[in-house]
Amino acid sequence: PQSISFAGESVPLGKHYVLERLDRELLVNNFWHSNSILVLKRAAKYFPIIEPILQENSIPDDFKYLAVIESGLTHVKSPAGAEGFWQFMPQTARDYGLEVNGDIDERLHLKKATKSAAAYLKDAYKEFGNWTLAAAAYNAGVQRIKISLEEQQTNSYYNLFLNEETSRYMYRMLVTKLIFESPETYGFVIPKLQTYSFPKTKFIKVSTPAIDWVAFAQSHNMSYADLREINPWIKGYQLYNRNNTEYEVRVLVD
Repeated sequence: PQSISFAGESVPLGKHYVLERLDRELLVNNFWHSNSILVLKRAAKYFPIIEPILQENSIPDDFKYLAVIESGLTHVKSPAGAEGFWQFMPQTARDYGLEVNGDIDERLHLKKATKSAAAYLKDAYKEFGNWTLAAAAYNAGVQRIKISLEEQQTNSYYNLFLNEETSRYMYRMLVTKLIFESPETYGFVIPKLQTYSFPKTKFIKVSTPAIDWVAFAQSHNMSYADLREINPWIKGYQLYNRNNTEYEVRVLVD
């Protein structure tokens, strides 16, 4: 591209290594066809959930691509223990209001996890006053980016010398944005009928002290597999809800 921006912030393509790094990620993603096609198909299913939450929390729409590069829009678990679309570590998830234990893991609750990711990004933006640095901090942590800026006497992500993962992070997101905004340009032509979509569901509020999830699923004309597929934050077969916490559970609608 002749120019590109992230969250309204221009990328300095004139800097000698910036265009080269962008080109590297473009080649990697453009020719990893199976992954790119799958993610483009999944986006039709999940972006309609993610986009309004980002908007409601005053987070630029480009941050939906952060979920893509973090997880490929799957509930993947990293070797370090991060999990879900937004790849929260357990303690960070709890710090941002998500329940994580043996019965419930709200890192896998897309709506709640997206709200928590938005809160984290807001905090990072308050620290740096810059969305690009806030995105880098999502990967490396606010303190690591803050220390790197101070030590290297700069205020720009594109002037920072960072570890390999964080150095590639923004370029991966920029390339994801390029491909998603103009898939045909990069050879991806996916008819809408071939994309994925959510089944019709409604929410049932549950707050009883003990819940048998298999029986709950059957009472709503679903299999346990159906229940877990649309409520991946549920763990196991039973929930001992000692505090009578109210949960909203998706159920299929005929």
